[in-house]
Amino acid sequence: MNKKSIEILVGLFVAMGALALLFLALKAANLTSFTGTGQTYSVQARFDNIGGLKARAPVRSAGVNVGRITGISLDRTTFQGVVSMELSADVAFPKDSSAKILTAGLLGDQYIGLVPGGSEQNLAAGDVITQTQSAVVLENLIGQFLFNRAADSGSGAAQ
Repeated sequence: MNKKSIEILVGLFVAMGALALLFLALKAANLTSFTGTGQTYSVQARFDNIGGLKARAPVRSAGVNVGRITGISLDRTTFQGVVSMELSADVAFPKDSSAKILTAGLLGDQYIGLVPGGSEQNLAAGDVITQTQSAVVLENLIGQFLFNRAADSGSGAAQ
């Protein structure tokens, strides 16, 4: 092999490495869908606490991705977190469906889990999911546990 062909092979190897790094970066940023997801419709849900939920996080039902979070904002009158999401038009959820903020694994990323209701009418574009369950914040659970333990040990000493 001459010097020129070796340089071309090294260049191709470097280009493939750069493409692999780009793919990993897109995968880590949750942007791996290069093609459009098809027809979607937008709905919103209001939560008292959204925890570490982020835009572009998945929306799942029964563990299957059915949409993506498009935005998170604060309602300035009720001081609730308003989560906007795009759901696939292929899946029609009943109007009385509920939304929960769940965590993938013990310390994984958060996502929205939709639990279908039993209504005859389906969610339409612009609807608001009213039945929601906020995120479980680990720090609050630990603080509540420590407070209860301190209260139990204090009441035992007073008797």
